[in-house]
Amino acid sequence: MNFLILSEEKHIKIMSFLSLRGSVDWTNESISLKQSINYDWIISYGYRHIIHKSIIDASKNKIINLHISYLPYNRGAHPNYWSFKDKTPKGVTIHFIDYGIDDGPILIQKKCHFTKLDTLKTSYIKLKNEIEELFYDNFDKIIENKIIAKPQIGKGTINFKKNLPKQINWNINVNDI
Repeated sequence: MNFLILSEEKHIKIMSFLSLRGSVDWTNESISLKQSINYDWIISYGYRHIIHKSIIDASKNKIINLHISYLPYNRGAHPNYWSFKDKTPKGVTIHFIDYGIDDGPILIQKKCHFTKLDTLKTSYIKLKNEIEELFYDNFDKIIENKIIAKPQIGKGTINFKKNLPKQINWNINVNDI
């Protein structure tokens, strides 16, 4: 199998995991339709580019997104920050990408809880660890289509990078946001 990871950073652990199952490429750039058709599976994780409809439609399999929020809450940018700011459920979601922003059908979700000692930075690290473990634990079921995706229920929330305050102390206690 051929995998493409779309992400702002190289996730070595995920790449190693996938390399045991096939070849793996990574990019943080926008991809073209011509590039995308070379892959059996495309996995988006912290990717900042909108994936064009033609790529979604032409993909051999549905594109998977690893999102560090409990969808439908905190779609879009900086979901960890917004979950504390807006007091919405916290968690992680693996879902299929469709034409909207983080509103595709949900494969798997997990709620996460934090202590009064957690900061934005520690909560972010915990969410990343949770989403990666959820991915590893369910990978085979996902690619074998053994999980039935469910539509998102409720309106939820969406946030954009431009809405994020310019100065954020990532070491702030999550209860002080």
